[in-house]
Amino acid sequence: MKAQRARRLNDHGLTHASLCSLAVTWLKRANSAGGPNCTVAVSEVAGGWGGEIPDAIGFTLAHDGTASTVIEAKVSRSDFLADKKKPHRQAGGMGSWRYFMAPAGLIKPEELPEGWGLIDVTPGGICRVVAGAMKAARKLGYQELRDQQAAWRWEDCNRERETWLLITLLARVGDVEKANQDRRELFRMNKSLHEALEQERERSKALRRELALYQREERMKAPPRKMA
Repeated sequence: MKAQRARRLNDHGLTHASLCSLAVTWLKRANSAGGPNCTVAVSEVAGGWGGEIPDAIGFTLAHDGTASTVIEAKVSRSDFLADKKKPHRQAGGMGSWRYFMAPAGLIKPEELPEGWGLIDVTPGGICRVVAGAMKAARKLGYQELRDQQAAWRWEDCNRERETWLLITLLARVGDVEKANQDRRELFRMNKSLHEALEQERERSKALRRELALYQREERMKAPPRKMA
């Protein structure tokens, strides 16, 4: 029976790479759609020399601060069971919120380490939060969701490694200052074009008013029509 169950669980057609891709997509999902609404989300970027490399991590900006969400993708029972032996699972680690993502049925909620959520994935790639800060998020009110997030939040996450990860990511982008200046130039161009468009709109309104006045004056100059 155990062998048959293992075969069924492995016959899901999902790979580690496909789960990582789904994880990044889910991390960017808005709160209203049941996601954590991360501004930045990436997969498999190291957070320092050796140690933890999250399968996917996202960072959220909010009026009350920043937060991170880590997702570990598991496609086998053995991988999931071995995960708890990693040093960064014992203490520290990245992620204000943490989830395992796995094919539906591979991991039971009662098997989760304390503080970890679970995202089940169907063979069709549909994600469902079974446990964690975003469970049933679309059904919760604003304050209810905040309270649930607070209950699942890791306050002792490793911010230094998260900063390392973000710096590594920015370094891969290239010249960040050039990108920043290019963005500012695009902003200035957009502002200039917007102002020019507004001027053209005002000019068009003025021309329409002049045309309407001219047509009115011409009608007044025209001789009255004779009655038949």
